[in-house]
Amino acid sequence: MGPLHDVRVVVLAGMGPVPFASMLLADLGAEVVRIARPENRQARLLEQAAALPPEHDLVNRGVRSVPVDLKSPEGREQVLALCELADVFIEGFRPGVVERLGLGPEALHGRNPALVMARLTGYGQDGPMAHSAGHDINYVAQSGVLHALGGWGSAPMPPINLLGDYAGGGAVAALGIVSAVFEARASGRGQVVDAAMVDGVALLTTKIQGLRAAGLHSDDPGSNYLDGNAPFYGTYRCADGRYLAVGCLEADFYVEFVSRLGVDLSDWPEQGDQEQWPRLRELIGQAVESRTMAEWAQVFEGTDACVTPVLTFDEAAAHPHNRERDTFVEVEGALHPAPAPRFSRTGSRAPATPGGLGEESVEVVLKEWTTPPPVTAERSATIAE
Repeated sequence: MGPLHDVRVVVLAGMGPVPFASMLLADLGAEVVRIARPENRQARLLEQAAALPPEHDLVNRGVRSVPVDLKSPEGREQVLALCELADVFIEGFRPGVVERLGLGPEALHGRNPALVMARLTGYGQDGPMAHSAGHDINYVAQSGVLHALGGWGSAPMPPINLLGDYAGGGAVAALGIVSAVFEARASGRGQVVDAAMVDGVALLTTKIQGLRAAGLHSDDPGSNYLDGNAPFYGTYRCADGRYLAVGCLEADFYVEFVSRLGVDLSDWPEQGDQEQWPRLRELIGQAVESRTMAEWAQVFEGTDACVTPVLTFDEAAAHPHNRERDTFVEVEGALHPAPAPRFSRTGSRAPATPGGLGEESVEVVLKEWTTPPPVTAERSATIAE
């Protein structure tokens, strides 16, 4: 069933963090209903640009979709009726948009005082940039993180859209939503969760900010232990053009690493001699470039050298460890990352092919939500407990 099996979520169809947060909740068992606007010009343009059919939009897995015209009085009433029976409402528009649609906090809490309303935006609900347009790269830049992703004078490289949309956006929002639902069930009062991607990405830098305050982290990209400066924490090119990831920070792990390179170490500088790090990096690079990535994978398999091959997505799915744990699940030709984290008792919803936009109806959902579930033997035992 999943730990969130009794949580009902209504979400306005959106981009980036909104569907990802919805997917996380659905993976954990929540019943998520997405409001798809029948004539959503922006959605059509995005689909055309990405050429992504609905069944491959994997972040919509486990999510039901109903068509609603939000600009009509009937459509607004349909959404309010769903929210009256729901625990959570999620939207990702700029501040003020849902208020103009008649679906702001006052309207929603007037129908359901215990409702949690999550608002996912780039810059938040207030502040000088609250109404500014942007995408993942802009929010990561605004947080200060993008500057730190450059190295040795190179231009900052955006990490796809993983940091803003998904880590700092959808994942942080999902945590806020679950926390607010937990509190609402105790107090009987809902609240607004203001989930801004700039805030979420900034939150990810908490440890780094402590290091900066202690004078242990430089703002110059590529000059710190974890951003490419340390020769024992980085990637190295192999003989076949593939790469090896090396992360042997601790002395014991470093000794394990260099001892398996198969080279004479008698004139190598010490690990902690930072002035010699450029030379050490060159020596490690020369050693690694003598064999292929697959050969190095065999050399370091089962060791504490903290070395792994840099795998492609397909190679990651085929890796014995990931296969043993079903880290990836193939469903109708699409590779789904499995739900995470894992639960010993309640489990999670198995990945399935997403449905199309608006494949169900509000009437069907409302009927289901107002009809008490059948009392099975399992549910009867749960009630008795």
